[in-house]
Amino acid sequence: MKIGVIGTGNMGRILVEALIDGKAVSPSSLVITNRTIAKAMNIKNSYPGVEVEESPLNVAMNSDLIFVCVKPKDVYQVLQKISPHLTSNHCVVSITSPISVEQLETVVTCSVARVIPSITNRALAGVSLMTFGTRCEEKWKANLKELFTHVSRPLEIEEEITRVSSDIVSCGPAFYSYLTRRFIQAAVSETKIDEETATILASEMLIGLGELLRKGFYTLPTLQEKVCVKGGITGEGIKVLEAELGEIFEHVFQATHEKFEEDLGETNKQFKR
Repeated sequence: MKIGVIGTGNMGRILVEALIDGKAVSPSSLVITNRTIAKAMNIKNSYPGVEVEESPLNVAMNSDLIFVCVKPKDVYQVLQKISPHLTSNHCVVSITSPISVEQLETVVTCSVARVIPSITNRALAGVSLMTFGTRCEEKWKANLKELFTHVSRPLEIEEEITRVSSDIVSCGPAFYSYLTRRFIQAAVSETKIDEETATILASEMLIGLGELLRKGFYTLPTLQEKVCVKGGITGEGIKVLEAELGEIFEHVFQATHEKFEEDLGETNKQFKR
């Protein structure tokens, strides 16, 4: 099976690298392109077996499974270019949340799916969110789930929870990176610890926390209970968090959903929905 990737920006490159490093595919099974060809060639330099094509059309003509990894505003244009050369044997996958599988099916007649990856997939971890079109053949559903099992935990979701699910698995790493950086900055500001040491300690703490959860030693609530000893120092810190966090995370989800609605408006114009 030949796998095409149209767009090798941040997420497109992460997808290619994760699939290869996770041994889901061999480099020679990948056909890629990018508007700036140099970006695609950079991937080929790391994985010489990867084939680089000059256009989305060439990728589609030489692939069975095609990932469209471009910005939402560019998806419709890419689909229009490749659609005449797709057959019922192809499967087209978009990785962007504002475009539904129903919209994809209005432009192409083959199997379609949406797979929303996460930067955590680069470490062969995290979740990949999947939604399949009504015409998506069972073989493609099975193929996609098997592919992404190598780099993540594939999870099929319904359309109505796409945005919030993406907020958690795709935006979440950036949100928690920001919170951790603020945590580190506060430690440096309020104590004699230096930034480098604080960064090492915080990073290793996050890695250890992830391992505790992954291995099932604790759930989030039981982990907090174990660390937060009655009358102890951790409890005093928790009191501050409870008092000062307020509705910050509610506001985060409100902001992401507001931007999502804005993106939907733009893509709906293109897909005439």
